[in-house]
Amino acid sequence: MKLILVPVADRPECARALRTAFALSKRLEASLTGCHIRAHSDSKVTLSSEFSAQYFGASSRSADHIWSQKANNETSIAARKLFETIAKANDYSIARHPRATAAAIWQEKVGAPDKVLRIVGPVNDLIIVTRPSSKRSEVARLFMLSSLMETGRPVMVLPKTGAAKVGKNVCIAWNQSIEAARAVTSAMSILQAADNVTIVSCGPENLVGPKTQHLVNYLSGWGIKTQKIKTRGKQVNDELMDSYYESQSDLLIMGAYSRSRWRERVFGGTSQYMMAMAKIPVLLLHS
Repeated sequence: MKLILVPVADRPECARALRTAFALSKRLEASLTGCHIRAHSDSKVTLSSEFSAQYFGASSRSADHIWSQKANNETSIAARKLFETIAKANDYSIARHPRATAAAIWQEKVGAPDKVLRIVGPVNDLIIVTRPSSKRSEVARLFMLSSLMETGRPVMVLPKTGAAKVGKNVCIAWNQSIEAARAVTSAMSILQAADNVTIVSCGPENLVGPKTQHLVNYLSGWGIKTQKIKTRGKQVNDELMDSYYESQSDLLIMGAYSRSRWRERVFGGTSQYMMAMAKIPVLLLHS
């Protein structure tokens, strides 16, 4: 991973996310781009009708209302100041464009988050966002869903309260699925830089797909040593969380998701629980 993207606003949770992101970027020797996305100052900027209907209900009016605020130059200036302050505190120089050496890059984009992230997201290696703190945190939810569904890139969802560091002790939720395998390969740079990697499997491995030992062998080929935890699979969410804390992990990597329809994938099951309820950093990939 050489290019990490963080949507930025002048908010405390964004400041905490930036500190975590810069710490990870330094560990990976990666550049970090802060992107402030704002509505147009003269005209209404709406979400795409397909995105609004699928993820915010049949009527898109409520979703558009979330993003109907007019642009404010003061908020843009404050967001940039926040980004540059934290970048300098981490000894990152400010650059206009990515380069071979690690740098902090600032961008401002006008438009709806789903449309902007569809453009800028795919040309980054990782996107880091903050988990909504409640059902009323609609703007945070909008950015999280836009990053997950519109970019095809791995997305790290951080708790609102922040995480001092991520990526030193990594936990992989393994369920023999293609989605889980893609999440693992997308996070290979993080896994290679980790001090400890734990693979957790819940229940019998009786599906057609790689078993835990296959993953162990695969990661060994990349020079990554792992340990395994196997649980009964009766209460998957609880067992994953117990294993995460037992292994003293600071990041969970998992696939998104196992059901066929994307709306069902987002709003139900273990993936949704880990995104919305568990107060830990989670890395997911939807492609």
